[in-house]
Amino acid sequence: MMILMTTAADSAPILVVDDDPKIVTLVRTYLERERYPVVTAGNGRTALQLIEEHAPRLVVLDLMIPELDGLAVIRRARELGDVPILILSARGAVGDRILGLSEGADDYLPKPFSPAELVVRVRTILRRTERADRVEPSGTVLTTGDLVVDPARHAVTVDTRSVVLSTLELRLLTALLDADGRVLTRDQLLDAIHGTGEGDVLDRSIDQYVRRLREKLGDDAAEPRYVATVRGAGYRAAQPVERTAPR
Repeated sequence: MMILMTTAADSAPILVVDDDPKIVTLVRTYLERERYPVVTAGNGRTALQLIEEHAPRLVVLDLMIPELDGLAVIRRARELGDVPILILSARGAVGDRILGLSEGADDYLPKPFSPAELVVRVRTILRRTERADRVEPSGTVLTTGDLVVDPARHAVTVDTRSVVLSTLELRLLTALLDADGRVLTRDQLLDAIHGTGEGDVLDRSIDQYVRRLREKLGDDAAEPRYVATVRGAGYRAAQPVERTAPR
């Protein structure tokens, strides 16, 4: 079942995905009080359809939904773009939270939950991500070994092979290369990709972002060419970085 609200036609909606109608009604009611337009879905396939059709500002997503579970929805959504995702799930153990964040979610709120807290988290995620989207990317091209990163063009190549990164992954890689070999802590990297001092995101989730980035770049954590781990401290560029003007 899908319900479309049009209280703010000039704004993309928030998508609420849960197979419990009571939860959907509760979340929708509180979001509408804040004048957010809302679309809802009761299963994973409908959720993906609405993500493609409506390009929502944010997705509030249960993990245990029929047809496609929440983790599968996150993976597919990350292939489509960088819509912010807040997981709302009864699976609230630390391991579940880390798994959800590692797949690309922006925040995780266990059930039972406070609707007022959910609204605050939604507002914080939107403020953080929309502010980050307004930041103009650097016009400098960053090169280390055979890796070339052009943030302004959202272009990344490894040995002339094009690599498709999400916006968050590009911000992470750019922050590491732009640090002149300095070690960046997990908190500093979270600030770089999400915004300074906001949100309630596990700092260990940055390890999962780095893991996905390495997979896409073909990097080896044991013998890194691009991203090196500094045990107990954070991450840094593995080799010297050259800066050039874009062609």
